[in-house]
Amino acid sequence: MDGEKILDFIQKQGMNLFHGILVLVVGLFAVHWIMKLLERSEKLVHVEATMKGFLHNMIKLVLYVIVALTAANVIGIPLTSVVTLIASAGVAVSLAMQGALSNLVGGLTLLLLKPIRAGEYIKVGDYEGTVRTVGTFYTTVTTFDNRLINLPNSTLTNTAIVNFSREGTRRLDIVFSVSYGSDPDQVYKTLNDVIASNPAVLPEPAPSVVLSKMGDSSLEFTARLWVRTPDYWDVNFYMLDRGKRALDRAGIEIPFPQMDVHIRQDAAASSPS
Repeated sequence: MDGEKILDFIQKQGMNLFHGILVLVVGLFAVHWIMKLLERSEKLVHVEATMKGFLHNMIKLVLYVIVALTAANVIGIPLTSVVTLIASAGVAVSLAMQGALSNLVGGLTLLLLKPIRAGEYIKVGDYEGTVRTVGTFYTTVTTFDNRLINLPNSTLTNTAIVNFSREGTRRLDIVFSVSYGSDPDQVYKTLNDVIASNPAVLPEPAPSVVLSKMGDSSLEFTARLWVRTPDYWDVNFYMLDRGKRALDRAGIEIPFPQMDVHIRQDAAASSPS
């Protein structure tokens, strides 16, 4: 009789386990299908990309938790026991997942305060690039050479963020070094002509060329101009290339770093004995 009870128990638990696994598999497929529907939902089309990415990750996480709890309940594990176990292990889990929790809080902070948005070009420490998404735990940034960087959200909320895109325009400073024998007026005219030849340079604030430094072996002239943020690097490379060519055509020398060494001899040491 005891053997029959044990066999019945094994069969019953085996069916519960099978049903639980079935619920888990079906639930995971359902989550995948729901997320696909949400991505195509017209209500989310107009949601800001930054918030859309965060909501996508949060909804997916909540759905996975629901599927896992449902499967555990079907197997025969009471939800009250699961909740009690989670509550009792809360302190240990929070200590073990300090980084993940701080990243989650950081993601909420970024979502609410919006210091960055998807599509903006930022610099954080040694990393810079275009923000792709602000996720639940990490912010994804694509560098100019198409490398993908995942920055922890907690790092972004505790570090200075340089946002190059928010204002829409940037000032571009380019330094040209010329020899001391150059005519400053000719340098001004040459560089101003190069600036005027590029329509991407904004007329306001007005561009200017100034003598910014008298170096050891050269005069340094700085061209200061304002451009739209998307045009920054194109104008930068344009000015370097056309500026060098224009100075060469004008006969203005761009000197190499040099040092004059004067040798003095002691008169007594140099006289014959």
